[in-house]
Amino acid sequence: MMMRFTRFQIIFLILLITSYTQAGNNHVPFPILPSTDEQESPDIYGNIVVWQQFVFEYGDYDIYVADINNQSEPLLYILGVENDQMKPAIFENYIVWQNYVPWQDSADWDIYMADISGQTEPNIFVVSEIANNDEQNPAIHGNIVVWEDGFPGSLNIYGADITNPDNPMEFLIAGLEFDQQNPAIYRNSVVWQDNYYGDWDIYAADIWLRNRPVEFPVSLLENDQQNPAISGNIIVWQDNFSGNWDIYAADISEPNNPVEFAIAVYDSNAVNPDIDGNVVVWQDNRNDNWDIFGYNLVTGQEFQITYNNNDQTNPAISGKTIVWQDYRNDHSEIYAVTLDEIETAKCTPKITGDINGDCKVDFADFALMTSNWLECNIEPAELCL
Repeated sequence: MMMRFTRFQIIFLILLITSYTQAGNNHVPFPILPSTDEQESPDIYGNIVVWQQFVFEYGDYDIYVADINNQSEPLLYILGVENDQMKPAIFENYIVWQNYVPWQDSADWDIYMADISGQTEPNIFVVSEIANNDEQNPAIHGNIVVWEDGFPGSLNIYGADITNPDNPMEFLIAGLEFDQQNPAIYRNSVVWQDNYYGDWDIYAADIWLRNRPVEFPVSLLENDQQNPAISGNIIVWQDNFSGNWDIYAADISEPNNPVEFAIAVYDSNAVNPDIDGNVVVWQDNRNDNWDIFGYNLVTGQEFQITYNNNDQTNPAISGKTIVWQDYRNDHSEIYAVTLDEIETAKCTPKITGDINGDCKVDFADFALMTSNWLECNIEPAELCL
């Protein structure tokens, strides 16, 4: 059975076990596609980066797609028509976004998708378009797209199976009272922020059965938990339980017993986390401006990624590459950096005897073992003798 700690025990433990390095000072950030336009809300998968760009020439937002492995000519596509295209997300060859669409005398947000696997123009599909109803903040993993649906005060989380992009199959994931927002997805696990109890909490659902998602709470503590992200069995979010914004996480390997732990707990603010594999990234203002920081879940090592005196915000990570919004040129551009081997160190197959899951067998594992020495849960109890 996994141990659950109180928030104050978690804060004390992270101060004891977290190491910090300035290895990030060796990073060389580079712009993806320098522009005088405003570039915002990046996402990344592999070597493909997507973002929204306010094109001053046309006065609206379009979705830009670039290949960071081709720095001489990175731009692949511009997904733009009249009105705004915003909040892109990417998985493999699929890009999703919210699209502002006029409907007779009104307009609303719908969810669109592009398949960029072709060699020429991308194929565009509609994932969800309901007249006079807003669908926003999409995320994608595998063949499932998720988004928030409705109007403030009654927002729900919906999903669609896009196995056949010409005929997406929509389904409800979370439809309780009040608002469910900002969904993220990894395989069959969907996570979101939920204000059913009057403040923002983190919830998740197993959507393996599309017609009967199994919902469960991840963090229900006081104050707000917001902006979740997920990779594997680890969910991360920003949390103001202590009065300022910190980064927390939970292991949902056992959905009925999520195990919370701290990532970044300081007097400053840490917000907008993202995660891929064993690396968590976020924006942090401990240096009196917004910088990008990272944390390796295996090594327990925290590291600073950006050092420019202007703001760097809204990070996203895929593998060893991090992208973000960067204001070093007095407006927002998308920058990237590649992490080193130490920062992205990962665990090979688990070692027998590694009780605490830190990829080592040491006195910490021995202490856990001895804490349960001679305990027995066999029924009937006579067999424990």
